[in-house]
Amino acid sequence: MKISNRGRYGIRLLIDIAEHSSEPHVSLLSIGIRQHIATRYLEQVALILRRSGFIRSVKGASGGYTLARPAEDINIADVLQALEGDLLVVDPPIPGSKQETKIQQCIRRVVFDVLNERIAATIRKKTLASLVCTVESDDSYMYFI
Repeated sequence: MKISNRGRYGIRLLIDIAEHSSEPHVSLLSIGIRQHIATRYLEQVALILRRSGFIRSVKGASGGYTLARPAEDINIADVLQALEGDLLVVDPPIPGSKQETKIQQCIRRVVFDVLNERIAATIRKKTLASLVCTVESDDSYMYFI
């Protein structure tokens, strides 16, 4: 499983909005500048996040986006599900397709199913609020010459 740019950028977009929640709304242009992401790409990601109920749009010349619900109520697993679809390492066998061999069944149960469960359990524990302000700003570094 590999999380695409859409998933990574979507999470960064949400974190940026959450970090600037004191503002009435946040423009995609300002997010793009801060996150070094093209505004056109952010528009596509924001559309998915808005349709999925994670963000609300504010119309107008000085419009932008706000979180649709508190950051504590936004689960990262739900965000990735909306942006990426399922996050399975290997797809489950298709009903009616060729029967799996015993080796294939064993590998799927012992390796792939366990990986799928652990990945899901890890991202289900994370909320947007748990990711906000976890990175130190550039100002926190002190240089001595």
